[in-house]
Amino acid sequence: MSNQLQSLDFRLPKWSDRSALLIALLWIPGALWADRTVSTAGQLWLGALTWFLLIWWLRHESPMVRAQTMVVVLLATIVEYVFSGWLGIYVYRLDHVPAYVPPGHGLVYLAALTIGRLAIVRRHARIAVTFTVVAAGLWALWGMTLSGRPDVLGVFWYLCLLGFLAWGRARLLYVGAFLVVSYLELLGTRWGVWAWQPYDTVRGWVSMGNPPAAAAGGYGWFDLYATLLAPGVLLVWSRAARHLPRRRNAVTDVAPCQPASIRNTSACSNPLVETPLPRSGPSTPSSPVNRPPASVTTSDTPATS
Repeated sequence: MSNQLQSLDFRLPKWSDRSALLIALLWIPGALWADRTVSTAGQLWLGALTWFLLIWWLRHESPMVRAQTMVVVLLATIVEYVFSGWLGIYVYRLDHVPAYVPPGHGLVYLAALTIGRLAIVRRHARIAVTFTVVAAGLWALWGMTLSGRPDVLGVFWYLCLLGFLAWGRARLLYVGAFLVVSYLELLGTRWGVWAWQPYDTVRGWVSMGNPPAAAAGGYGWFDLYATLLAPGVLLVWSRAARHLPRRRNAVTDVAPCQPASIRNTSACSNPLVETPLPRSGPSTPSSPVNRPPASVTTSDTPATS
């Protein structure tokens, strides 16, 4: 069974990337559609369900992927509360970050990662990368020339996406991110779940589309830091886990009955048995003593120099 789990990269036998991806691609529009009308309490329920789905998915992933996902969730949550909650560069329907957004970023990352490791995508990796470059480029070009407001931010994010595809460690991850993030942004802005401001709210110099083109170029920074920081996070966690108190088992966790110097050569296979001590009384030595006692051989002659 352990060999089977290792061959499946820590996934349960009935788990598959395609089923997980299908669930994510259905949950994203379902949550966004529900958020069109629900209250803050309804958003809390959506958040709880999204956390449940994320944790359930992570149970089937390797420790490295779990660490990467947690890095994405942490960084994306900080960005959400800074750029939306504080600066207001984009605003949500109820003027606050919905509860399902932080775990939703984790699902977006897992969906992008899953697309990148599908066999058909790996088999046609060059075609997938070329499609991403062309599609994102046409979108950025449309945003600068034909849309209702010039999309400068979209052009910048397109350049970021080109950099990730050219020099990134996992190019197919950014291909998946382009598909999933574009899907998410188009649905969210079209249904009025959130909206981007025409210009940035810091200096008012950068115009933005709604949504900006090639938004995956901005999201790619989360993916980059996930792949860079996750190994260190996993190392720190493994070291911290070694110092956690271990739960002792009253039956199997018993103290060794031999010192460490001989523990490797003999095992305590037999339990300790109480044996009576020999009776005290006169006894004879096991061998004759021929040497006289010390009192006889001691000399009183003083030492001479």
